[in-house]
Amino acid sequence: MAFFSITAFAQEEAISQTDSIPYKKNYGLRIGVDMSKLLIGATDENFSGYELVADYRIQKDLYIAGEIGFIEKNSEEDNYNFTTKGSYIAVGFNKNTFKNWLEMDNEIYYGVRYGFSSFSQKLDTYTVFQEGTAVEGVSSSYFEPKTVNLNRTYADLSAHWISFVLGLKVETFKNLFLGASVNFSKLIGATEPNNFKNLYIPGFNKVYVTNSGVSFNYTVSYRIPLFKK
Repeated sequence: MAFFSITAFAQEEAISQTDSIPYKKNYGLRIGVDMSKLLIGATDENFSGYELVADYRIQKDLYIAGEIGFIEKNSEEDNYNFTTKGSYIAVGFNKNTFKNWLEMDNEIYYGVRYGFSSFSQKLDTYTVFQEGTAVEGVSSSYFEPKTVNLNRTYADLSAHWISFVLGLKVETFKNLFLGASVNFSKLIGATEPNNFKNLYIPGFNKVYVTNSGVSFNYTVSYRIPLFKK
């Protein structure tokens, strides 16, 4: 009985010592690409673009983070067709809330970004609905809608916004991560063409009536390890 007691005590002591080992975390620059934009660009002829992502750990669970990208997208609304083309950048931080154990280095994080985009809008076509003459007070549409090819470009436009980010990253191999995130954005300000509203902004995506937007990314990234702490 004494032998088993001593053995159990030794095992518990070994586990306790293992749990108390101060594992060091890798610090370095992590860079990657948003695979979703590449996939959309390969399957949708009306979209082309890319997004590069990066972060740098400044504390155990705190990262400086950002994204930079370029998008060209053709959009079709009820009455007009337009093409948006431009680049964007977003910078901020991520805070990891996932409690890793041993040498795990995964993340479930929230963050904030400030985003800025420089772009152009080209109004390709618009449709004019023509009404016929009124008969006894009731108008009749005798003419087919007319599509006008305008091809007018509005250049030197810009927009900036604030985003709240939720995401995760999983280390699949040493220093190689798969990730996904969603951005909830609020437009702070933007320059707009005359008689034409920005309905899509690179980096912000579709602009809703409340000047808010939602965007997603699915990333593959690699961390260049610089030191441990």
